Amino acid sequence: MAKIGLIRERKTPADNRVTLTPLQCKHIMTKYPGVQIVAEPSATRCYKDDEYIAEGIPLSADLSDCDILLGVKEVPVENLLPGKTYFFFSHTKKKQPHNQHLMHALIEKRIRMIDYECLTFKDEQRILGFGLFAGIVGAHNGLLTYGKKFGAYTLPPAHTVDDFPALINTYRKNRLPALKIAITGSGRVAAGIVEVMTHLDIESVEPEDYLTHQYDYPVYTHLKGSKLYARKDNNLFFRDDFHANPQMYKCLFTNYISQTDILMNGIYWDEHIARLFEKKDIQRKDWRISVIADITCDVDGSVPINLGASTIAEPVYGIRRSNFEKAPPYQNTMDTIDVMAVDNLPNELPKDASHYFGAHFEKYVLKELLEGESDIIRRATICENGRLTQEFEYLADYAYQ
Repeated sequence: MAKIGLIRERKTPADNRVTLTPLQCKHIMTKYPGVQIVAEPSATRCYKDDEYIAEGIPLSADLSDCDILLGVKEVPVENLLPGKTYFFFSHTKKKQPHNQHLMHALIEKRIRMIDYECLTFKDEQRILGFGLFAGIVGAHNGLLTYGKKFGAYTLPPAHTVDDFPALINTYRKNRLPALKIAITGSGRVAAGIVEVMTHLDIESVEPEDYLTHQYDYPVYTHLKGSKLYARKDNNLFFRDDFHANPQMYKCLFTNYISQTDILMNGIYWDEHIARLFEKKDIQRKDWRISVIADITCDVDGSVPINLGASTIAEPVYGIRRSNFEKAPPYQNTMDTIDVMAVDNLPNELPKDASHYFGAHFEKYVLKELLEGESDIIRRATICENGRLTQEFEYLADYAYQ
């Protein structure tokens, strides 16, 4: 018997996603008679309380009798229930300074912390994430920004439509100009970007052709692996070596600067990986990029002119090429680059994103959790019983007071 509680999101700004939809909860309780699910009431959740009640999911403000608690974003320290098993994105695995207090609390309250980001298959491929819809919304926002900047076409903000099919329906009304779009990344974010390209009839071209040809219709090229990185010493690319020694590789994106109108960035980045370009590059005479959708949104990261996250309400800011300072967005000029850097993109299509996430949780994680002994669960458990697990002992100087 396991009792699962769906916790109310309390982080600011409010997150409207859920880990399991009402129908998914009903299906799980039918499939696993020993599982009971209860939802904490929430006024901000994309699925209303009444929708859970309608599917037989009870509401309760007191989740202290639950064994497992499912959330999305970090739980405020004062709301953590001691001794429970929690699932959420803790954003602690990289020793993020702003969450060190949370890490301390997880240890002190003897919480079993299972981080969605750390749920992986044996080959380290992530199992869960909202990356697909981050890519979808990020690509849409990038295209929306270009159309608004130059008055070329009009797309609605994603959060103003009901769902992804409704968003796709808006694409039928638009014919895009002869844009050249560069996509970076190889994971779910990039897959989401490509999904939008397909629905908008934007043609895929090989990187070599992208560099040497001009087109009278919109095209994109997908840069990853050997098309984006090469060793500094021999110009070759080896995937395993790149992951083990990223500092030995240079980035090849600067070759595409003069041929790209919109950059859609979906790569994983850390400080050991070369940036796509350096800040001074935006002053190059052949700089052509007018819009950057920095979907992975690392401040001063792979896109060095990311000066901070934007918001769903105000998703874009301009960067002056002359002095690297912020400027009003949507100016019909190449003197500024418009940067879309929203860090909670899936919240614009929360029901679609939640359904996708919940389906993968049920398919790949729930059974592992209920069976008790699972390498998948073990690898994702950051701490339990007041101690870091073996896989996360590298966090000792961060986790222990």
